[in-house]
Order: sequence, then C-alpha cells, then structure tokens
Amino acid sequence: MGEALLNRTRDLSSNSVEQIAKACGYVGPGGRVLKKAFLKALVHAKGFAMLEVDSDGFRGRQAEYRTRVHGNGNLLVGHAYTKRLGLEPGQECSIELHQETGTIWLRPLTAKDEGQTEAEEISDAE
Repeated sequence: MGEALLNRTRDLSSNSVEQIAKACGYVGPGGRVLKKAFLKALVHAKGFAMLEVDSDGFRGRQAEYRTRVHGNGNLLVGHAYTKRLGLEPGQECSIELHQETGTIWLRPLTAKDEGQTEAEEISDAE
C-alpha cells in the first residue's frame, strides 16, 4: 500500500496536495478531502516512524457551560448543550428568568405546555 501511494503521489506531483489526496481516495463521506489523513499516510509510506498520541487525552473542544452576550444582544446555546438535553431541531423550549439567582432556565415544552398562553405560564410560575 505504501509504495502504491508513493508512486501515485509522484505521478500527480504537478497538482495541488488537495487534488492528489482526492485522487488517492482520501475523501470523507460528505465529499470533504481528508488532507491530514493523506499526509499522515504519506509520511508513514516514506518509512518515518511517528509517535502515536493517545487520543483519550485530546478530544477536541469540550463544552464549557458558559456563553457570552453577542454584539446584537443574543445568547447562543450550542449543539453540545442541546444534544445533552435531548433537544431536536425545531423543538420549542420555554425560557425562565430567575432574577434572584441571575439564572436562565431552558425547559423543553411538552404537549401540555404548548397549548398554554404566555399569561397562563406566568400565572403558573407564581
């Protein structure tokens, strides 16, 4: 496999790295070119031994459970948090503001809740 990759890369050396990687089959399911995987395979094919890093210590970005107010005054709740709550795209939530604690609560609406008006929700909260 390594020799075949090196030969194919040599044959296509006048092209960009992205074009070579694509021609060698380093394309993800969505059509994205996997340049990092291609370059790692190329280094391995050249015979360089690379230290493998334990991936458990490096998991990418982690949820911080904090957000900031954007310039337009909006708060953004990201995918990691909505996924953890089990929310689906299009699902509605109620927002509860708690002045005494300075917290905002996000609660998924149930079928029972969706029929209530805002005035009823306020009276229920009191």
